[in-house]
Amino acid sequence: MSRTPDARARDIQTKQIQDNITNVEKHFGDLCQLFAAYVRKSARLRDKADLLVKEVGLYADTETPNLKCGLKNFADQLAKIQDYRQAEVERLEVKVIEPLKAYGNIVKTKREDLKQTQTARNRESKQMQQLERMRQRNPSDRQIIRHYKNEKAESELQRATMDATRTTRQLEETIDDFEKQKIRDIKKILGEFVTVEMAFHAKALEIYTSAYQDIQNVDEEGDLEVFRNSLHPPDYQSRLEIVRANSKLSLNRTGTSMSKSGTMQSRTSSRQRKRDDDEEDEEEDDEDEDDLEEVTDDEH
Repeated sequence: MSRTPDARARDIQTKQIQDNITNVEKHFGDLCQLFAAYVRKSARLRDKADLLVKEVGLYADTETPNLKCGLKNFADQLAKIQDYRQAEVERLEVKVIEPLKAYGNIVKTKREDLKQTQTARNRESKQMQQLERMRQRNPSDRQIIRHYKNEKAESELQRATMDATRTTRQLEETIDDFEKQKIRDIKKILGEFVTVEMAFHAKALEIYTSAYQDIQNVDEEGDLEVFRNSLHPPDYQSRLEIVRANSKLSLNRTGTSMSKSGTMQSRTSSRQRKRDDDEEDEEEDDEDEDDLEEVTDDEH
């Protein structure tokens, strides 16, 4: 006995339902794994950013005041972003990964429902095959066939058909609910993903803007002045002034000494000139006396 049109239609229906469940199982499983990997990457990025925040803070402690302040503020803003990233990771785990993971059990349940329906249909097919074999064994014995049909085969086939029809109807209802739930869930899951990401990036953009302003507002000239002063500590200026004062005093002393030396030389020259003049006067007096003696001798 060949399968009835209804049985063949139910087989096609079962195959389609099975393919649909398999498709959801595969792709929801892949999505779950990829979203989980995405969240792990975000968590690792958060950890690396925490190390970056720490390093910026350590570097800030070694710098000039204005740059130090700018770096500290920058590190604080970067740390805030990591707090929001942590919240992003936690929300994605709850709102995206967990619902996708739940589909493992949902698909398992639908497979059980499909299995029950398939079992009922197989039982119906088996009863139909038994009845057909009985008819082939006793094609002329209508009484035996009628007796078997009325007492056992027909009742078994009827029960199997009713069971198959019931389970098929239940499967149609449950797979319809499954399809509705799948559509609603995938819309909600992906919507939650976008919402969580938008919330994080909007807040991150705000904080990154503040971080940019903090580092750009560093007073370069002020820090350069601090750096230049660090090359010449306060006691250096004092020593420099002392050296300059000593140099000026030495120059003054040298000038005074030279002035005194010149005065003494002038006085010595004057005394020498005076002595020379006195000697000349004495010589002139001697000459006058000689002339006078000669005149006296002549008169005598």
